[in-house]
Amino acid sequence: MTLGSDQEKTDAVKLNVAAFDYAKEFVKQGHVIADGRGAWSKDQPSAEAENEFIRLHGFGEYAKWHLGIDNRYAENTKRRYKFPYGDFKNVHRCGVLAAQSRAAQRKYFEIANAAAQLKAMIDMTREAHAKP
Repeated sequence: MTLGSDQEKTDAVKLNVAAFDYAKEFVKQGHVIADGRGAWSKDQPSAEAENEFIRLHGFGEYAKWHLGIDNRYAENTKRRYKFPYGDFKNVHRCGVLAAQSRAAQRKYFEIANAAAQLKAMIDMTREAHAKP
């Protein structure tokens, strides 16, 4: 792969600001599973669950559960939406951690920073509930 194509990929994938705002609101409302690193492999929605969610709610709602948008793909395709962070009911800390790590590896720093902010919000909420 050439450097130019890496740059094109990085430029095509952007922070989904609406999803970031949606996730922050869910965290504020307490719709969080504060699990640890590695749990995402069992917690993330299956392809079947994703398809059913899209069938019931549409791609607009599906998009809100992904921190990244890949502008190389059409709006009504699953490939367009990257870096999921929840199960369509709750924000999962493990999903946020996975999104942060993968985004940083791929140099999508805006997405990685958004995920880091979500993680901090989750951790602050968890600490506040742990105090007597």
